[in-house]
This record gives sequence, C-alpha cells and structure tokens, in this order.
Amino acid sequence: MTLFEEEVVATAAPSGPSSRVRLTVAYDGSGFRGFAEQKTVPTVGGALRAALEKVLGHPIELTCAGRTDAGVHAWGQVVTFTTFPRHDDAAAELDVELLRRSINKMLEPAVVIRDAAVAAPDFDARRSALGRRYRYTVLNGPVLDPFTAKVAWHIEGPLDLRAMQMACDPLIGEHDFRSFCRQPSGHPPGPLVRRMAAASWIDLEDGRLRFDVEANAFCQQMVRALVGTLVDVGIGKRKAGEMAGILRAGSRSAAGQIAPPHGLCLWEV
Repeated sequence: MTLFEEEVVATAAPSGPSSRVRLTVAYDGSGFRGFAEQKTVPTVGGALRAALEKVLGHPIELTCAGRTDAGVHAWGQVVTFTTFPRHDDAAAELDVELLRRSINKMLEPAVVIRDAAVAAPDFDARRSALGRRYRYTVLNGPVLDPFTAKVAWHIEGPLDLRAMQMACDPLIGEHDFRSFCRQPSGHPPGPLVRRMAAASWIDLEDGRLRFDVEANAFCQQMVRALVGTLVDVGIGKRKAGEMAGILRAGSRSAAGQIAPPHGLCLWEV
C-alpha cells in the first residue's frame, strides 16, 4: 500500500488534487543547526523536507510555526506543506498515518512526527498560529545530572526563585521587546512589539526549575535573553525591579546574558 489509496507509479511532476498537511513535530536539536534549512550544515527542516520528498515522490515547501536556533529542542513544532497524489485519480486520499510512520522510521529518534493530519487548504503553520509556548529548564545544584545535561542549563550557585518570579510580572502584556531580541545585522534597531500572555517559573523539585512563557510571537533569541536576565536576578546580579527599566531601554545592551540553547524547548503552538 502507498501513501494514497491505490498502488501507483510515480510521475515526473505532481498532478491531481492537492492536500494540505499539518504535522506536529518533536526533535532533539543537539545535532542540528536550528530548524531553518541551510545548504552546508544539518538542520531539522532540511532533514524533514528530504525525508518527506523521498516518501512523497515530489518536491515540497515546508512552512514552520517558528524557527528554532541551533541546539534548541521542540515538542510541539507545527509544520505545513502541500502534497499531490502520484496519479490523476481525484478520489485518492492521502494516508497521513502511513506518512507519519514512514518518516519516523527514517528520522527517529532525533526527529519524530507526533501527529499528522490533512488541514484546510488555507491553513499555514506560521500565519495561522495564534501563539507559541516555550519552556526553559534549569538544573540548580552543585552536581551536574548527566541524564538531563542535554536539555537543562546547569547552574551551581543558589537561585532566588521568588525574585525571579517577581521579575516576570513587568513582562506580561504588550511591549517592545527590543532589549531581549537579536537585531538583524546591517539594519537599524526597530520596534519588536510582542504580546506576552504568560511568564512564570515553576519549581519542579530536585533542583529543577522551569520557565514557561507564552506570547503571540517571539523574535530571535528572545526567550534565551529573558531567561539569562532572569537568572541574573536569581543570582543577585540584578534586582527584580530593574526589569521594567530594561524593557523601556529598548537596547540589547540593557538586558543580561543569553542562556544556552540546550535548555530551551518549543513546547506548543
């Protein structure tokens, strides 16, 4: 059985009715230079597109809900693309479950499709997204845990979780987050207004702390800059009351360090 209802021979070019497909993808970003495809380095998008084209038998164009940086992980990345049947039978239906299993056999465990479905023709992973939720994990304690080292930032010194939580309060709402975003090189700093719905720290016990943040959209390195600045508050380098001023400054130099990428996960779209 093929991905469509009948066994067919692949044609040179796509024909027949198209299907818009939505994938929910999880991946370990450790071995990739981010999601966005690049010619000379391995990326999640490049690996996923190559596998899909091999199975489907024709070129595709992937759209993702958010481009993760090198080393960043995902549990709920959403991807869309358009595919065509390999013959002219208008009744052919795409077997998305077979597609999911086929791709997972090729890419797992680094990349896994958690869910696959036929979407509305106008559904677009990026433009249809109402918000994104990220999680960042910190391991706070004297000893590094080798089993979580790839997915958590290890900080030895004690962190003031209460101060870090207080510093989250000014972030809620609509603000210009230029102070926490990497500006494109060669361009003058411009406004980067985002609407943040939630930002909080959770004590998972055993030294594990998790930062959950949700907004309508994020700019490059925004979550990592937020975490780095909040950790600066936690170690006493900054005060929680400084956060509002950092936002108003509109300058990356006003904020704190960039947290390493391996603790970050795109959790949900």
